[in-house]
Amino acid sequence: MTARRPAWRATALTWSLVLLIVFPLLWMLLTSLKPQTELFALPPTFLPESITFAPYLRLLTDTPFPRYFANSVVLATTTTLLVVTIGAIGAHSLLRFSYRGRETLATLVLATYLLPSVVLIVPLYLMMVEVGLANRLASLIIAYTSFALPYALWLLRSFMAAIPEEMEAAARVDGASRIGAFVDVILPQALPGIGATALFTFILAWNDYLYALVLVNTDTARPLTTGVITMFVTTFNVEWSMLMAASVLMSIPPIILFTFFHHQLSRAIGTAGLRS
Repeated sequence: MTARRPAWRATALTWSLVLLIVFPLLWMLLTSLKPQTELFALPPTFLPESITFAPYLRLLTDTPFPRYFANSVVLATTTTLLVVTIGAIGAHSLLRFSYRGRETLATLVLATYLLPSVVLIVPLYLMMVEVGLANRLASLIIAYTSFALPYALWLLRSFMAAIPEEMEAAARVDGASRIGAFVDVILPQALPGIGATALFTFILAWNDYLYALVLVNTDTARPLTTGVITMFVTTFNVEWSMLMAASVLMSIPPIILFTFFHHQLSRAIGTAGLRS
């Protein structure tokens, strides 16, 4: 009995922390299902007395939410593909190729990641205006790629460093080109790092608010983070039902992506361990 008590206490503590973290998400979901008149009832109710899906229907039919959602999907997906592609090739270059200044370049890349993103907002905005990309999704894609790429390079470099160089050399001996050996040998072994990089980059591009607010000021290119605030938060009123419904729909893609990559990462780590 004495051995079981610490386990039960640890389990109870773990579930308490999980409920504490999940409670705001659950409250957001339940609030989106309540009528507007029930939101300010006293005493407040946790469960809705009458469930309504009117905020979701109005959100999808009477507001620009679908356009903002599509902009965010294009923005996050394109940024993720660019970062993963450039990061994988760059990390392989920093690890396998010998050229002057390689380590210095790697250190400089890490140093750029240490800079606060707020410091770069004015230079980036002026640069986007100068090249004619202001108020376009391309400006956000370039900005988010520059933020996520240093992290991606160092993360993928650490994963590729654990791959024996002899495996790539054996593929070259068997007739594979350098690109073929990279695609067939290095990339499958680096799948855990690629998945973690993709997840980090997607969430960064999906959730950012500051750069989306500064670089894009038109409805045609506005992403969800700024579009939702513009629609439902004004000086004199906040439409809580609509705001919570939009927040629920905004949370679905990152949750799905995390669930997908969770299984992918587990299988990739297990496969890498067996091969090693």
